[in-house]
Amino acid sequence: MSRLRHVAVGRAYARQRVRLLVADAEVRVLAEDGSLIRQLTLDPNRIYQPLGSPKFVHD
Repeated sequence: MSRLRHVAVGRAYARQRVRLLVADAEVRVLAEDGSLIRQLTLDPNRIYQPLGSPKFVHD
């Protein structure tokens, strides 16, 4: 996974520095104080990694 990815973290963190901990497809986004903002597994088929869970279509 050597491609550049975009990971959404929300407006509350706009213009704030964050730290990324990356191990293969597992990513943790930490605030400057070390608190966990987001944890996710990168979807290799997407460049933009949105917030929230995927939307499901009900039959």
